[in-house]
Amino acid sequence: MPEADYQLIIVGGGPAGLTAGLYAARAKLNVVLLEKGTTGGQVMSTDWVDNYPGFPEGISGFELAEKFAAQARRFELPIKLEEVQSMDLAGPVKKLFLASGKTLTSLTVILATGARPNPLGIPGEKEFTGKGVSYCATCDGPFYRGLEIAVVGGGDTAVQEAVHLTKFATKVYVIHRRDQLRATKVIQERAFANDKIEFIWNTVVTEIFGGSDVEGIRLKNVKSEEETILAVKGCFVLIGIRPNMEMLPLNQLDNDDGFIKTDKEMQTSQPGVMAAGDICSKEMRQIINAAGEGAVACISVERYLSNFK
Repeated sequence: MPEADYQLIIVGGGPAGLTAGLYAARAKLNVVLLEKGTTGGQVMSTDWVDNYPGFPEGISGFELAEKFAAQARRFELPIKLEEVQSMDLAGPVKKLFLASGKTLTSLTVILATGARPNPLGIPGEKEFTGKGVSYCATCDGPFYRGLEIAVVGGGDTAVQEAVHLTKFATKVYVIHRRDQLRATKVIQERAFANDKIEFIWNTVVTEIFGGSDVEGIRLKNVKSEEETILAVKGCFVLIGIRPNMEMLPLNQLDNDDGFIKTDKEMQTSQPGVMAAGDICSKEMRQIINAAGEGAVACISVERYLSNFK
């Protein structure tokens, strides 16, 4: 077996990375988890999580992330706050180049760098995130039972999620900057047939405002430039997500616009490299499937190492 600093390096400290780290530490692998900021990933900015099994009363995103990290630490998972700037994943020994100037080598790597939602970049968006501004209808929809809310976007995800939100909200306004949707026809038809959905065309959101929580949004018609106020209790920003791919050698990995393609065992096109969580090319991005993928990725690493020649 070639010499390397580690048997496994995990890049990213969200639910996928921490779960992979937990499994690796329990398996007594020579492992390290690298995270450039605070462990927890996007969960840290989630106000409340109501759909993670084992917490019947719900749990704050911060608390859930802390529990992920605490369980990994109980099995003595080494976690280093280091930023990975680039990688060379080809060949039997993988090389990771850190912002500190260090180079680490490993026989295997799990990529768990995650993704981030595209923001509107308007006043009030950041301040009300978790207090009425959301980027995940599946996660937060049940908090808006009996309320009127807005969805910003016109693609498949935005329109599908708008339909999903009608299970809870009394009214869902879909705000789109164009005069027609980008979503596929079958998805559009479902939305147009739903009497709880109202479309506001040729319009952008310029501000989100409220007190302790969102109370309304300011709109601007892109053709007439007329400004109006829409009273809503929630604003779902669904204008796409971006993979955290800046440090990844995409020329060495099969990917879909930066999202890494894997098989069902979370193996990438590069031998010895697995991926898990929101960085993967897939339809659904939830905390629970990120954690599950982290576990599967680590088991794949163990199998790879056992067959290493």
